[in-house]
Amino acid sequence: MKALRYHRFGGPVAVETVADPRVPDDGAVIRVAVSGLCRSDWHAWAGHDDTVTLPQVPGHEFVGRVDAVGARVRNWSVGDRVTAPFVNGCGTCEWCQGGNAQVCPDQTQPGFTHWGSHAELVAVRAADVNLVAVPPSVSDAAAAGLGCRFATAYRAVSARGRVRAGEWVAVFGAGGVGLSAIMIAAALGARPIAIDRSADALALAAKAGAVHVLNVSDGTVPEIVELTGGGAHVAVDAVGAAEVIDTGIRSLRRRGRHVQIGLLSGPPPAVPLDRVLAWELDVLGSHGMAARHYPELLDLVERGVLRPADLVTHTVGMDEAVPLLFAEDAARRSGITVLCPQG
Repeated sequence: MKALRYHRFGGPVAVETVADPRVPDDGAVIRVAVSGLCRSDWHAWAGHDDTVTLPQVPGHEFVGRVDAVGARVRNWSVGDRVTAPFVNGCGTCEWCQGGNAQVCPDQTQPGFTHWGSHAELVAVRAADVNLVAVPPSVSDAAAAGLGCRFATAYRAVSARGRVRAGEWVAVFGAGGVGLSAIMIAAALGARPIAIDRSADALALAAKAGAVHVLNVSDGTVPEIVELTGGGAHVAVDAVGAAEVIDTGIRSLRRRGRHVQIGLLSGPPPAVPLDRVLAWELDVLGSHGMAARHYPELLDLVERGVLRPADLVTHTVGMDEAVPLLFAEDAARRSGITVLCPQG
């Protein structure tokens, strides 16, 4: 098959012809229709995650059709149209059995622990646990982001942040996951505020449902406190930077909730625990969403309540994807870019 591949962290990425993935005995191989280009791909390539093996094919959110299944797979057949969460749980541990495969201690992740979806084929282990059927009414463009950005944002906002109608939600970062969080918060009846440094990203955020947009050059914390009459109920860090964590926590009202989605690099950030303690703030991590929780999300997409395809701004082939993934300004692109590996 053809795939994007790199052989060392921070090294060149090229379109190569490589061996097809082996079909796991309990898993499946998916022929990829669309694969989302995500900032997490850059983190893996840059060496920020110690689970990444080399050489590596990036890509961890996709939609496609089952190309082959292992002997122990019972629920899936060749030709089924599917996606999968970026965290593949083992299916047998207490966390998977309890519905929380996203924190499985024996998890695998395409594009990190094994070759990913920026390729014509990708393998998924424990298919009966991790694959998700995609309804015909949901387009490839909409489904591509359900493995990572949209599903991650959905669980972060609805389950971890416990966002309710009427609440103020400050979303830091209007990239793919931030835009998804804004759209989801608005769909839940909340009042999202988008904070970013890009005018184009903020324009997209307004279209996704943000009731206010703030450029980071403004006095962010005072602005948020004033706009919300005392601080946001929920802050979502979709960037992953020490200063954003501090700003997010300080932008909350008393008893507010900070949800961390953005991946971090570098030394552990300082957290203003004096504020956390005195104001009884919740600081919450959020790491994807297990396959068993996808039906409620897909129902909202099918009914048009959520429109992930609206966030897709670019569709590219493999050759075009290389500079978009790993250029220095990759993080500043607005919207979601998807790769069609078969084209």
